[in-house]
Amino acid sequence: MPPTPQRDLSAPTIVIGAGPHGLSAAALLKRSAEPTVILERTDRVGASWAHRYEHLRLHTTPNTSKLPGLSVPRQAGPWMSRDDYVRYLERYAAHHRLDVRVTTPAERIERAEPGSGAQWIVHTPDGPVPTGAIVVATGRCHTPNFPRWPGSSTFTGTLLHSAHYRSPAPYRGRDVLVVGAGNSGTEIASVLAGAGTGRVWIAVRTPPNILPRSSARWHAAGRLTEALPLAWRDRTSLLTQRLAVPDLTSRGLPRPRVGLYTRNAREGVNPVLDHGFVAAVRSGRVEPVAALQSFDGPDVVLADGTRLRPDAVIAATGYRSNLHDLVGSLDVLDEAGQPLAVGAQNHPAAPRLYFAGYTNPLTGVLRQAGIEARAIARALRREKTQTPLPTPHP
Repeated sequence: MPPTPQRDLSAPTIVIGAGPHGLSAAALLKRSAEPTVILERTDRVGASWAHRYEHLRLHTTPNTSKLPGLSVPRQAGPWMSRDDYVRYLERYAAHHRLDVRVTTPAERIERAEPGSGAQWIVHTPDGPVPTGAIVVATGRCHTPNFPRWPGSSTFTGTLLHSAHYRSPAPYRGRDVLVVGAGNSGTEIASVLAGAGTGRVWIAVRTPPNILPRSSARWHAAGRLTEALPLAWRDRTSLLTQRLAVPDLTSRGLPRPRVGLYTRNAREGVNPVLDHGFVAAVRSGRVEPVAALQSFDGPDVVLADGTRLRPDAVIAATGYRSNLHDLVGSLDVLDEAGQPLAVGAQNHPAAPRLYFAGYTNPLTGVLRQAGIEARAIARALRREKTQTPLPTPHP
């Protein structure tokens, strides 16, 4: 491995992304007297949240949704709306007087030349930016993950990803198939079912772990049981679901066989917090069906051979981090394109390159933003105090 160049202490740390993780990291770095600049590809703070569907509400309570150094306003209520949260992020950036450079996408990161005094070069449309440290905070939900279903080009109805769904208004009187039974899919399906839509189906590949909406208890339980064996936590979670959530097997949605802790550890999937989905399934307003297999003109073919003819298909099939263009040449990603080291940990081949916001813990993603930001700020502060100042030339 080439020797690590001495860090230029006058160069600002670059944070890429002005979402919750990027803003948290920048605020904690600024508190540590670390010069910091945020590069944001869009024209605003919190853009990814602003573009989500209108009826979105956070699954975490205000105490676990706040970022370091600024409380969530009480008037936002126990389940913060999309618009309230975007306003909070904007207020957070202003409160901490963060230097956010909007419409400045980071296109590529590469190592600086030895002896240049910088560790990294961030390439932007405005030119290269040298820096001693980078926090990549573009997030797990950067790019919609749209499966390549056979025959999708022949579908005569409306086909879109949930990232482009905004409200139920355009679907009144129309039959809709929602694909994916995660939090987004179940919320969209239940809202559509109560907003004058025709039939609403939800295609389910793996039965989800469903918990009541009172998420504060489940995030607290996640924190309290982290040290316990996985199998014990799974058994407890499955028992909790049996006691708290009605059996929907007769409605086409069997109980899950895999516990929520194992699914989170293996797939990064969190449980579904019930925002009316269970009642919609029990009443028949939302109909669970088999996984989507292919399209055939106006028809959707399911894994069990059933054919449906929806007017619209909404793919709530998740997102990708899409980091290859940015850091793909640095050997810091695994086969799935996720960072090999996250939080305050550095990959051995990439000192002072940090990744914030690439985990999905059961204890809450927004709570994790503060944890990672504090750890990264401590790491850089510790390094700064240990880095010898350059010897002045005579």
